[in-house]
Amino acid sequence: MCAQSIEVRPLASAIGAEIHGVDLKEPLSNAQWSAIEQAFHDHLVIFFRDQDLTPEQHIAFSRRFGTLEDYPFVHGIEGFPELIEIVKMPSEVRNFGAGWHTDMSFREDPPLGAVLCGMEMPPVGGDTMFANMHLAYATLSKGMKTIVDTLKAVHDSHEPANHSKNYKGMSLRGKENMTRQITSHPLYRTHPATGRRSLFISPDYCCEIEGMTTEESALLLNHLEAHATRDEFTCRFSWEPHSIAVWDNRCTMHKALNDDLAARTGGEGFKRVMRRSTIAK
Repeated sequence: MCAQSIEVRPLASAIGAEIHGVDLKEPLSNAQWSAIEQAFHDHLVIFFRDQDLTPEQHIAFSRRFGTLEDYPFVHGIEGFPELIEIVKMPSEVRNFGAGWHTDMSFREDPPLGAVLCGMEMPPVGGDTMFANMHLAYATLSKGMKTIVDTLKAVHDSHEPANHSKNYKGMSLRGKENMTRQITSHPLYRTHPATGRRSLFISPDYCCEIEGMTTEESALLLNHLEAHATRDEFTCRFSWEPHSIAVWDNRCTMHKALNDDLAARTGGEGFKRVMRRSTIAK
């Protein structure tokens, strides 16, 4: 697929594509934006390489997808409240966002998506996985779909401080006086642009099924997570400095990999710094 100089290269058969031949520092033509937007709908997460964006350029590109919102529990960078830094220090073994999740599923209206830029990246490690939740829903058995279609799950932000205090590189950016957020959502949702259904779980935040015991909830939610994250429904993106990922939060899950072996064994691991905007709608 091409529009002028743009080339879209699928990263995996189920989800993800790299987009080449465009400079995001420059204003996009209508044809370029149309090709990017179509790739976003077709592949659910799109990636760009070698895009050294300033904060202003990051915000301008993000706004092509929709209105931006601040992250609820972490302060933005100085002068740009729409942008947060996600930092893993060399001694840390856990990346921010390391479990499978849909961003802010604990909100009554979770965001449309996000734009994540790799700023300081390790030579190896710190990749991100993405899962296609349209396929996860479509491939459920008829009996499981009947169950999923009738149930709601509880999504819990957990304590707001957990979003920063457990990460050394982010602990100073925690917002004060924020409250825990708990919301119930059906186990499926319908995409507003495409009309396609997707499975709606978010294991980091989705803690129980309404009307079920904790044990019953775990049985169903663990099964759905294992199903949704099968290899054939996922892609893996290896970051480089100035790489960018844009994902559709309405029909995907993602997670950062905790694969810093040196830090885990007591040595000096890698530092990983990302900059992210959140697209509200």
